[in-house]
Amino acid sequence: MAEDLALDLQELRQLESIAKRPRVVSLISSEISHLEKLSKEQTSDPLSTSTPIQTPISSGVKLPSSLPTNYVTLGSFSWDQDSDKVKIYVSLEGVEQEKIKSEFRATSFDVKFHDVQGKNYRCAIPKLNKEIVPEKCLVVVKPKRVIITLLKASKGNWLDIHFKEDKLKPNLDEKRDPMAGIMDLMKNMYDEGDEDMKKTIAKAWTDARSGNAADPLKGYR
Repeated sequence: MAEDLALDLQELRQLESIAKRPRVVSLISSEISHLEKLSKEQTSDPLSTSTPIQTPISSGVKLPSSLPTNYVTLGSFSWDQDSDKVKIYVSLEGVEQEKIKSEFRATSFDVKFHDVQGKNYRCAIPKLNKEIVPEKCLVVVKPKRVIITLLKASKGNWLDIHFKEDKLKPNLDEKRDPMAGIMDLMKNMYDEGDEDMKKTIAKAWTDARSGNAADPLKGYR
């Protein structure tokens, strides 16, 4: 643009030198003054003649906003209880309360600890021994451990924190052969019993298979 102004000024000055009529000379002189002013402004402002900055164009490739979070499972912990609640003690240092995400349900819980010395941890039990009250469960951070408090839905003693089926409970399926249910019960009693119980059940089992005993449980029912 500066070169164009210089050429325009040169041509206007040539016209001014040959113009005769006063009005024409005045018009040419006025245009020359205007172009000279523009030329001075461009000279004092170098940014006006610089190459315009190009705006980067997006390639359209979007990076994922967040990668899947990996967790180290805390399978080792201690616990105790009273009639109202269960307390779980997790040995873990460097936990920040605001970086804990907990989810309590009637028969399960899942507590996640984020950014603990560069790692993420989780403590979870998918099926508890009995039901809890989710809205009254707590997670408290101590200097060297975390305490997870579960409020029991009903008072009482838990034999274990994990749910376990009662192996000695008979199967009540009406369509199943009753004799098969008795045999399952004997097998469970054999697995859980002491040596004397195992010998007694083994003998009853043998007699039942040989036809010497009509009732395999006769004698200790």
